[in-house]
Amino acid sequence: MSLSANLKKIRSQIYAAALSAGREPAAVRLIAVSKTKPASMVDEAAAAGQLLFGENYVQEFTVKAMEVGYPVEWHFIGHLQSNKVKFIAGLVAMIHSVDRLSLAEEIDRQWQRIGKVCDILIQVNVSGEATKNGTTSAEAEALVRQVALLPNVRICGLMTMPPFFDDPEEARPYFHELKLLAEEIESLAIPSASMQELSMGMSGDFEVAIEEGATLVRIGSALFGSR
Repeated sequence: MSLSANLKKIRSQIYAAALSAGREPAAVRLIAVSKTKPASMVDEAAAAGQLLFGENYVQEFTVKAMEVGYPVEWHFIGHLQSNKVKFIAGLVAMIHSVDRLSLAEEIDRQWQRIGKVCDILIQVNVSGEATKNGTTSAEAEALVRQVALLPNVRICGLMTMPPFFDDPEEARPYFHELKLLAEEIESLAIPSASMQELSMGMSGDFEVAIEEGATLVRIGSALFGSR
């Protein structure tokens, strides 16, 4: 199938999953994960109407961002080292992978230099897997409170990556836990911290994630083909 056909199929799946959960389909945004894919494929997807893209690697992203011809919106979704933040300052609309105060402080510093505010998500490792980044569910509230004090970052919600399962239903409890955690933090009414965005769900399990409240689904292989 062509990229535009893949895009059309994924959009219809998102629409159906949202409706089946009694949600407004427009409340779910598709992030096309373009890591390891050339700028030409980003332009092809943009020409087909997809304007939101997610990247994982700073070096690859900064080169690609210069090559893409369409006015797309970039989100950084991969693990981010503090010493790399300066290279993406002003280039990304949102960073999904903020998992520690020191990283948030560096984002705050770099966006302050350009006189802007960076939208961020707090990454939570709900599964507790040693191989995954993210703060713990137990420590998430404290991290949100600390990060919310920084003037040049704006907390917009949470992000998670569940373990990989062949059956997407097995990922459901992890998505559900993130949703409950977001509701819990929202109820605390922490100034400068919103829980409106939930970034969860990838090519294999995004429909289940939408049923559990995802507002941002990160889809790569189902759109662009396997790496």
